[in-house]
Amino acid sequence: MSFCEEIRRAVTAAPRIKLPEIRSALYKAFAAGQLSEAEAEELDSLINAKAALPAEAAPRRRVGSRPRSSASMERRRSWAAAGRLPPALASRFTVAEQAALAVAAEQVKQHGACTLTIGHIAALAGICPTSVKNALRTAQALGLLRIEERRLTAFRNLPNRVTITAPEWLSWLRIGPKGGGGKFVPPTNTRVKNRPRADAREHHPGSLFRHRPDPDDPEKGIRQSRGG
Repeated sequence: MSFCEEIRRAVTAAPRIKLPEIRSALYKAFAAGQLSEAEAEELDSLINAKAALPAEAAPRRRVGSRPRSSASMERRRSWAAAGRLPPALASRFTVAEQAALAVAAEQVKQHGACTLTIGHIAALAGICPTSVKNALRTAQALGLLRIEERRLTAFRNLPNRVTITAPEWLSWLRIGPKGGGGKFVPPTNTRVKNRPRADAREHHPGSLFRHRPDPDDPEKGIRQSRGG
């Protein structure tokens, strides 16, 4: 393969950032007599054409949390509003972090500790794993909970064991929120206020309809109406 063909292949395969180096090698080869003037002009034109092409757009790196769906948003809001954190503590965290801590608190309430993985907590709370890590890290820094690493080998771990250490949080989980946000709705009054008018006439002491005539014995009905 000739030197001209090598440079031609290098120009075709090289990225735009490498073209100045190839051009420099081209000039050195022409000065050394390894390329003719016609070959040098051809290769120089090939380099110029390659440099004139528009640059390829670099693939965009996805950042942030996963796309929000209506189901995940509903889970996030439901856990954040579940009342698993005292209001004074919940105000220190975002809604996503409140949802993560609520899932962990529910596990502590039921099992004494939370041993779910980060991904499992994130799936239940409808948030991204990064929000779960931030919530646990911040809560640990504030002295609200303790994270225990459970290492089996140098390359294998069990999920961390999370326990709540804040007394006010433990009391809140034990006795639950006070008061609540529900409304008392009085029961519907099903008693009949006004009885039928015909019944009132029948049972009134002075009513003429106190005794109804017997269709089989007309005389008996007359005697009863006269008090006989």
